[in-house]
Amino acid sequence: MFHHVTVLKEQSVEALNISPDGVYVDCTLGGAGHSELIASKLGPNGRLIALDQDDAALANARVRLAPYGNIVTLVKSNFRHLKAALRQAGVEEKDGVPQVDGILFDLGVSSPQLDEADRGFSYNHDAELDMRMDRDESLTAKEIVNEWDEREISNILRDYGEEKFARKIASNIVKERSKSPIETTGRLAEIVKYSIPAATRRTGGHPAKRSFQALRIAVNDELGAFQDALDQTIDCLKPGGRAAVITFHSLEDRICKTTFAKEVASCSCPPDFPLCVCGGGNGRLRLTPRKPILPTEEELEANPRARSSKLRVAEKL
Repeated sequence: MFHHVTVLKEQSVEALNISPDGVYVDCTLGGAGHSELIASKLGPNGRLIALDQDDAALANARVRLAPYGNIVTLVKSNFRHLKAALRQAGVEEKDGVPQVDGILFDLGVSSPQLDEADRGFSYNHDAELDMRMDRDESLTAKEIVNEWDEREISNILRDYGEEKFARKIASNIVKERSKSPIETTGRLAEIVKYSIPAATRRTGGHPAKRSFQALRIAVNDELGAFQDALDQTIDCLKPGGRAAVITFHSLEDRICKTTFAKEVASCSCPPDFPLCVCGGGNGRLRLTPRKPILPTEEELEANPRARSSKLRVAEKL
């Protein structure tokens, strides 16, 4: 059963300002929580295209979204191929670019992927090191920790996990793999654990959290894919169309914030204005609102995984 608690569901779908006859894209189908809410707001002439590279997510969505019939199109694709996926779905184009009314991203790994031991994402389950979101891809976490050189591994842990002890962890990974290959999440988690000073291990959650996050991002090239997709998103939005992006850690949020900022750089509104009202000068976007939307206390109580989430919304001018 593909069960996933959707984060910032109402806020993100409301931010898309759904028109019943509009065309909307869920770039991160996952458990289909966002997609189901979007589809429920569409009329018979509306359309939802939902992307995911995980076969389990697509299989679940076929069942969950079946009541909405042919207004929903599911596409197996990494969102970095957004334009190609929209062309595949037959979306109307302008000047060679598919045009839609709204695009949603809910980034990060979904709860079922974390909770299913055989996916190799979690330090809480002993399983084969994998971490691929799309199992048709070849690169796995096992290949990185056993074949990449120490400096590359250290850079991944530092840049993608913001891990202070990246060099020590990488050094110990290389020492341990010289004895025997590191093939399971349990063994990797133990190596990370003893690489971090005991005093540090007593605070900030599981000591392997940052390292596992970093490897997952590297295996799936998540940051590169997101930057590619976000650039295409701005091109694909119709005037008045909106992008809603939910991020879960600072690296993703920085990409979103920076990309949006480049497109509204000419905004001349006073900084205390909640919305841009000047039209953005030569920019293509305005932020709606200007600051990220955060989960409510009620949502945090119900779903602790939402704690680090942020929702940023931009409208095409």
